[in-house]
Amino acid sequence: MAFVLFLVQVFIISFSGAMQPGPITATVITMANRNRYAGTLLAVGHAIIEFPLMLAIIFGMGKYFQMPQVTIAIGLTGGVFLLIMATQMFISRNTANHQTPVSITTRPILAGIILSGTNPYFLLWWASVGLALATKASHWGVWAFAMFALVHWSVDLIWLQLLSWASFHGSTIFEHKTRKTVTLICAMALLAFGIYFIISALMTWLA
Repeated sequence: MAFVLFLVQVFIISFSGAMQPGPITATVITMANRNRYAGTLLAVGHAIIEFPLMLAIIFGMGKYFQMPQVTIAIGLTGGVFLLIMATQMFISRNTANHQTPVSITTRPILAGIILSGTNPYFLLWWASVGLALATKASHWGVWAFAMFALVHWSVDLIWLQLLSWASFHGSTIFEHKTRKTVTLICAMALLAFGIYFIISALMTWLA
């Protein structure tokens, strides 16, 4: 019973984190204009980073993600990547729905990998809240840790796919002008997150 209550706690905490607006949210909304399963594919890319990260943290590497040097490097890299994605979205906003511009934003799995691996707040979450949950799960054994990892990732999968379906069906109804507006808003959101990541990294460096 205690483990079931723990999984409920994991679900609630994970869902609260997944619902926070961020680069992945903005990206999946834009990608879903062309692919109704963009959320699932992006969640797969996210898992490619997240599952090994869980193991690395539980084996004692969590402390390295809290080091200023690591935070600065990840923040700068993630910020630059988000600026690139924002630019690509801005350029492709006039592309017709049946066309697919050749860019990172058309590859959901790859985008999920890079957006997760270059997000300093994602890594810091795992080095703090995630570490606490993972450590508690490991006390019940390997099977419990596996269940914890599955429940946590399933929250990301469900939320991103719900966003994807909602965005895709919205795009089949909305006229081209509306889709352009949504893409522009998402591009501006990524631009803002990119600038924020870079400024935060520079402030940490200069502190």
